[in-house]
This record gives sequence, structure tokens and C-alpha cells, in this order.
Amino acid sequence: MAEALRPDDIVGAGLCIGCGGCAAAMRMDRDGLWKPEPGASGGADFAARCPFSPVAANEDVLAAERFPAAAARSDLLGRFESTWVGHVAEGGFRANGSSGGMVSWVAAELLRTGAVDAVAHVAPVADPQADGRFFSYRLSRDADEIAGGAKSRYYPVELSAVIAAIRATPGRYAVAAVPCFIKALNLLRRNDPVIGERVTHLLGLFCGHQKSARLVDSFAWQLDAPIARVRGVDYRIKDASRPANWYRAHLTLDDGSARAEDWWHLADGDWGAGFFQNPACDWCDDVVAETADVAFGDAWVEPYSSDGRGTNVVIARSPGIHAMIAGAVADGRLALTEVDAAFVEQTQAAGFRHRREGLAYRLTWARGGKLRPVKRVAPSSALPVRRKLVYRMRYMIARDSHRIARVALRTGRPGLYTGWARRVLAVYRAVAWSHGRLGAWIDRVLPDRRAR
Repeated sequence: MAEALRPDDIVGAGLCIGCGGCAAAMRMDRDGLWKPEPGASGGADFAARCPFSPVAANEDVLAAERFPAAAARSDLLGRFESTWVGHVAEGGFRANGSSGGMVSWVAAELLRTGAVDAVAHVAPVADPQADGRFFSYRLSRDADEIAGGAKSRYYPVELSAVIAAIRATPGRYAVAAVPCFIKALNLLRRNDPVIGERVTHLLGLFCGHQKSARLVDSFAWQLDAPIARVRGVDYRIKDASRPANWYRAHLTLDDGSARAEDWWHLADGDWGAGFFQNPACDWCDDVVAETADVAFGDAWVEPYSSDGRGTNVVIARSPGIHAMIAGAVADGRLALTEVDAAFVEQTQAAGFRHRREGLAYRLTWARGGKLRPVKRVAPSSALPVRRKLVYRMRYMIARDSHRIARVALRTGRPGLYTGWARRVLAVYRAVAWSHGRLGAWIDRVLPDRRAR
């Protein structure tokens, strides 16, 4: 199977995350997701390099290779040297970021100390209407350029161009990415000596799932902003007077005006429901970038989730990054407190449920002859009926949000999508959160009410 596996097989099985690590020419499909061009070979070693290939090395193997002498290990967090909660104390890193500013700080510190020559990270494109996308990877070589890419970008991107740039220009590079992209880069480093030598640091971002470009269309529909006039997208406007988990979507138009709305007022504003999720995300078991040198997330527990200034949790995996962070804490540059693994796991509890308990259940579903994913989680359907219904609904919402958005785009009737989204979200919240009269009825029929 390894010799015969091609990108088309991964795409057809719903396992392609669109990372671009296979070095095939990439295109954005009708649902706003990156895919290799049809018929691409991916190369002779494609099966060993694709992060969702059933024969590629998994995260446990890669982490053991990268961090063989790690001081600690957790089943959920992987191998690590230290774990922290807090924020950057110096400069404008915290104010400019979606969270505590740690991603940009580490990237800038690697550049400042000469550990790397450039950092690959996601940033807004200069002219999204001409470019055909709102965000892409770029290489930054100083702190000001890093600052231009700060904040969360829930938008599809791919690595093929930045991989080509790294291969073309000698130097030491860091790459900031979500867990599956980090895994793809580690697999590529195993098989490509040039990338293995030049990509020296990987900065991981905790991930619940990736969204398609259709989420921006949905923002535009609901904020009455013609998509052709949108020049900028901010998924999380920061407001120190409001809790950090009160997300607010913000669009900038071609005349300089802005439209904004809180996520909870949007038809598809419940992140966990899965609207416009990439299908491959349902087959991932890495929440916290287990193969990255350092990984960053939001501290989604009190009192931190109510602090609108933003707070990070940080997992330092490589000794060098641990030493960098510990030294900056001692110097007062970082306001971080060391915590245990259980604390970090608690901040991401919902993501771990979906990627472990939920994944185990999804692995029991019939695949209709499609390539079957091989994960570190064993298939199991030992769940209460209501929990199964929650996971079935998330899968359906991810799939059907794209289908209905296609019709809305084709007919010019966005209300087809937004009306459907509001109705299905009401049902989902009744099942998952016991909302409304329907939720009260479901509580009587299916009383399992564990944290969703």
C-alpha cells in the first residue's frame, strides 16, 4: 500500500488537511480548502511524508526521535521539559496578540538571538481580492515583520511556497504552525536532508480544528458586507474589558469602514459545533503539537479565560526553548508561572474529548471502502447514546455547512445557509448543552449531561 499511495487517495478518503507538505501544486477547492492538484504523484516517498498517511510515523515516534531525554511525559501532552501559564511582560506582544503574546515573543526572540535567520508564519496578504485569499505563509526576518502576523488566523493556508523558499535559500528557519502541519514538516525533515538541516525550530499552536475559507463568506453574509469589498479579517478582536473567550468577528471594507459582531450572535458562532471544519480534522489525535519544540494555547480556565488581556499556556519540549523561557522569566521579561501537566490538560479539556473519546467512536464508523486512518486511539463505541449523538451532529454540521454554503453561493441567497445554520445550531445546543425546551425534553429522554 505504501508504494501505491497517492495524494488523490488521501483526498478521496477525506484525510487531506491541505498542508502542502507533499510539494504538489496546490489549489483551493470549491469549499475553500487547499488540496493538491488532481493526479499529483506526491513523490516516491509520499506515503512516508503525508501527516494523515496510515503508514507514516505517528506523533509518538516523531516525539521520541526529537526529544529522547524529555524530563516528563503525559498521555495527552506528549513529551516536554516544562509547562507554563501567563503572558509576555515586555513590549507590545501581549496587546498585539490574540492571547498572551507568547508565539510572537518566541519567534522574535529566536531572531534576536540569532538562533534562526527567518520565521515562517501566517500573515494577512496585501490585496486579498487580487490574491484570492486573505492569509498566507510568509518569511519574516525581524520583530516588526513578526508583529504584522500576530493574532489567530482561522483560515486555510498551505506550506508549499514557503518550503520551496527554504529549500532555495540557505539559512536556519523556524516555522509556526498547527499540529498536523508540524507533523508534516517533521516527516519531511526525515526524508529531505535540506529541509532537515534548515528547519531548526518548530513552533506549535494548539488546535481544535481548522476552518475553511467559507467562514469568511459567512461573516460577510451576516455582517451585510459584500465579500468583494472585504479587505481585512480579524477573527478575535481583543478588548481588555471583556472576557478573552468572548470572540468578536471583525471585517474591514475597501472604504476603511468596519463591520463587527460577537460570535455568539452569529448563526454559526459555536466553535465546537464544527461549522466549516476541514474533514481531515475529525481524524486527528494531536491537540497540542506534540512534535513541536514549543507549543502555545489559550488558558481556557478561570480566572484566565475572563481576563480580556489574554493568557497563554505554553509547553516547552526542547531543552533550548525551555532554557530561553526560564531565563526570560527570571529576568522579568515574561510573566509566566510554571504549572503541572494536569493544569494544561484542563485548559484544553473539550479538545481532548473530541480528539480522543470522539475519535475512538468515529473510528468505528463504516468507511465505504475509503482508506481507513490509523491513529493512536483504539476504536470504541462504548459511549452513552447522547454522547454519540453529539459527535454525529458535529460530523453532520461540518459536512453539510459546506454543502449548503455551495448552494447559497451559487444562487446568491445567503439566507439559505444562515437560516439552516441557526436551526441546526439550536438543535445541537439542545443536545450538547440542554438549551431550550428541546434540551429539557432531551434531558428527560437521554439524561447523560457530562461536560460537552
